[in-house]
Amino acid sequence: MNKSQPGWRALLAVLLVLGWIASAHLASSGIGPADLHTVVAVAPLLAAAAALLWQTPLRGAPAWGLMLLMAGGLAWRWGWLRGNLPWLYYLQHLGTHLAMAAWFGRSLMAGREPVVTGLARMIFGDGLSERKRGYTRQVTLGWTVFFVVNALVSTLLFAWAPIEVWSVHANVLTGPLIGLVFLVEMLVRRCVLPPAERPGVREIIEAWRSRQDPGRTTTTRSTSP
Repeated sequence: MNKSQPGWRALLAVLLVLGWIASAHLASSGIGPADLHTVVAVAPLLAAAAALLWQTPLRGAPAWGLMLLMAGGLAWRWGWLRGNLPWLYYLQHLGTHLAMAAWFGRSLMAGREPVVTGLARMIFGDGLSERKRGYTRQVTLGWTVFFVVNALVSTLLFAWAPIEVWSVHANVLTGPLIGLVFLVEMLVRRCVLPPAERPGVREIIEAWRSRQDPGRTTTTRSTSP
């Protein structure tokens, strides 16, 4: 019974994401109940704020107080939010992309370890070859460029294209575009790196989870023959 729980959780997560995408596209296009779409739009923001607050010394009563203050602010500006749903989704899309670009980009600064290099180190340990370190640095740069370019495309479409066109790009195609970039990188990796230095998809997922949750352990594998 317990073995089926991860599968159900994954299915539930997929259904929630698909539901959010559908609601975001309909809301941005002006279709459907505005109040429901507004709830769906602000729910991820509140969840993200709660997650961040619970990782700070403000957890507990202060965090609850700030959450109630945020909820009160949303209730106060509810009329504006429900009347400007496209702007709400655009700012979400733009903010997420700029945050991801900053996260990847900052790791390329002197004295820092590139994000993808850090993930590779969690899989392979400290025995990364110069080729592997150089490649993972380029991949980190590639993700930085992708998020910046996609944010720029989103902004141009939002400003100049019909809102339905922007919504398809931002709300429907962003996920597949990220998957496409990952697929292209995986194909390039197969051409550039030897098999011993190529992580599998499962290893990448485990490394990513471990990075988000330092309490998790990731099994490293050796790159030596």
